Amino acid sequence: MRLVLLGAPGAGKGTQAKKLVEKYGTPQISTGDLLRAAVAAGTPLGKEAKFYMDKGELVPDSVVLGMVEARLKQDDCKKGYILDGFPRNTKQAETLDNMLTAMNMALTSALSVDVPFDDLMKRLTGRRTCKACGQMYNIYFSAPKKEGVCDKCNGELFQRDDDKEETIKKRLEVYNAQTAPLMDYYSKKGIVKSVSGTGNIDEIFNKVCKELGLN
Repeated sequence: MRLVLLGAPGAGKGTQAKKLVEKYGTPQISTGDLLRAAVAAGTPLGKEAKFYMDKGELVPDSVVLGMVEARLKQDDCKKGYILDGFPRNTKQAETLDNMLTAMNMALTSALSVDVPFDDLMKRLTGRRTCKACGQMYNIYFSAPKKEGVCDKCNGELFQRDDDKEETIKKRLEVYNAQTAPLMDYYSKKGIVKSVSGTGNIDEIFNKVCKELGLN
């Protein structure tokens, strides 16, 4: 399994990736995690990434690809990998493909987790977090027993700024403009597979496994 996960913010890609890791032991490579770890460890690439992050700029593709390449060279990736969060556009996909081909580790599947726009908005704008213990809720799908109050510790629930409607709409617009065209790119390569991301998490996972031809 050499897989890249596609899908809008809130589609549940991360959840399905974790379930694939648990069942099959295939390492998940999240570029966000790689960046945070490299910055914390103070590696040469981490220092370069921090330089851009401190200025509020995007980390260049060359730095991100360098981190992905270093991760793929580790022994646990020899039998496969799951890419999550990269590539985000077709230019990155082309550069990534060239690198993977040179490493003899080309992608076998691009899996899209598809969720309707209205469902994505509810999943993301409905999130509430406890100020005291960090427990998360969703006012549409997993509401607390008492509105605005945490079931666990009675702490106050709040909505993060990046979960507010205008912010979420902008994130989804950016996704549609930049990342959605990846579907066309990978379709032309004949490796796109799609599953519906609505419903029970385990049911979705069963569909993912079936679509990928896994036991």
